[in-house]
Amino acid sequence: MTTFIAVLYIISFALFIYGLMGLTGPRTAVRGNWIAAVGMGIAVIATLLTPGMSNWLLIALGVAIGVVVGVPSARKVKMTAMPQMVALFNGVGGGAVALIAWVEFRTTDGYAHEPAYVAIASLFAAIVGSISFWGSNIAFGKLQELISGRPITLGKLQQPVNALVLVAAVVLAVVIATGGDAELLMIGLLVAAGVLGVVVVLPIGGADMPVVISLLNALTGLSAAAMGLALDNTALIVAGMIVGASGSILTNLMAKAMNRSIPAIVAGGFGGGTAVASSGSGEVRPVRSTSASDTAIQMAYANKVVVVPGYGMAVAQAQHVVREMAKLLEAKGITVAYAIHPVAGRMPGHMNVLLAEADVPYEQLKEMDEINSEFAQTDVALVIGANDVTNPAAETDPGSPIYGMPILKVNHSRSVIVLKRSMSSGFAGIDNELFYDAKTSMLFGDAKSSVGEIVEELKAL
Repeated sequence: MTTFIAVLYIISFALFIYGLMGLTGPRTAVRGNWIAAVGMGIAVIATLLTPGMSNWLLIALGVAIGVVVGVPSARKVKMTAMPQMVALFNGVGGGAVALIAWVEFRTTDGYAHEPAYVAIASLFAAIVGSISFWGSNIAFGKLQELISGRPITLGKLQQPVNALVLVAAVVLAVVIATGGDAELLMIGLLVAAGVLGVVVVLPIGGADMPVVISLLNALTGLSAAAMGLALDNTALIVAGMIVGASGSILTNLMAKAMNRSIPAIVAGGFGGGTAVASSGSGEVRPVRSTSASDTAIQMAYANKVVVVPGYGMAVAQAQHVVREMAKLLEAKGITVAYAIHPVAGRMPGHMNVLLAEADVPYEQLKEMDEINSEFAQTDVALVIGANDVTNPAAETDPGSPIYGMPILKVNHSRSVIVLKRSMSSGFAGIDNELFYDAKTSMLFGDAKSSVGEIVEELKAL
């Protein structure tokens, strides 16, 4: 039986890795997801076959609750709410690890007679899992707008408080590892780590949310791997390390895409404010408005149109009508491409997922480094709800909070049309200088309705 279980684990790990490889592209992503899911199913079966497994009624009850809660919520969630769903599900994983660490503490009488590595790994998992759970819940609250997207800080006390709760959690872990077996010590550790997760994520503004989600995902993976080490569970170790490693790499890539260091993001204070369309002196600056009819005519006589999607497109659920518009333009012999910024939206790959849902050909999706060189040959750049990722201030204003962040250089196009509800700022809480460019026209209104009107005008031409 031991050999059979080991073989099942090896098969499941191979499926994990093969499935993860499939997630590198839209064409293979669904298949990759199913392959990895099968791998996880095999790992669960292998774990249930482990000698000494008991209390099948409780296990069945837990599985049933997970299915009843998880499947309907995953099926019903809108694509605009996918970032919140990812944050919430990730937090549940971290919370589960923290609870397992607590149970391990109780069943071993405070790790009495356990090897030192078991206590250390379990306590590490408890701290990181609790941080991930509570931090992910705060991220969910910000994304769901239950909590303000603005940075919520303690001012000058922020970093000292962060350091204090971190030290408290570590000290409690040391006391437990050196023989403390009072349950209040473990509860105190989980509470201190939970407070740390809350106070670290609250000061982080909306602009950094994609990186925060990725970072918390990596932390959950690391905590699961540590717990697997403590429990001698190979599935947890391998799956946790895959999640932790991939999440860490993605976090680093996302931070680079924003030209920000991960410590600076964790320190918080970027994004989520509200700005007005005005100059530094307080004088309101004029913008040029346009209509759906004029926009349709302008694009109908273009050779190349680049669509720049952002969170505004996600909120309006405009991806399908955007695809319809692109088909009409392509029927007129116009080249259409989509410019994808790594942090557009509220989670990594948000725009790719939305456009894939609308059956946009993968070949038309252009990453930032590829498309930026093409804007100079672009007749019309249609910006749909993208804000900070198109702001020229990132290149021209050293005093801007987004200065140095790589952007989509839509201002190099021959003309720019921006679809927005209003002149409100993006997640970074600053004016977008693109709106005041002489080549830019603003089409105000709901993105789905505006693009729908453009579609009707194109059909009439």
